Amino acid sequence: MPLMIFALVAFMGYIVWDLAKKSKAGRFGTAILFFGLGLGVLGFVIKAVVIGQLGG
Repeated sequence: MPLMIFALVAFMGYIVWDLAKKSKAGRFGTAILFFGLGLGVLGFVIKAVVIGQLGG
């Protein structure tokens, strides 16, 4: 299961990179896009940790 989640996050990273490249976002725009993706991934990890702590 963790491998599948990693694959999904990697695929989303590729999609964001391709979007930034096609839209000519530049360095700063690309960084902002990846920052947003990173916040989403961080929220998912924090949620999993909190649920793990509360459940067991």
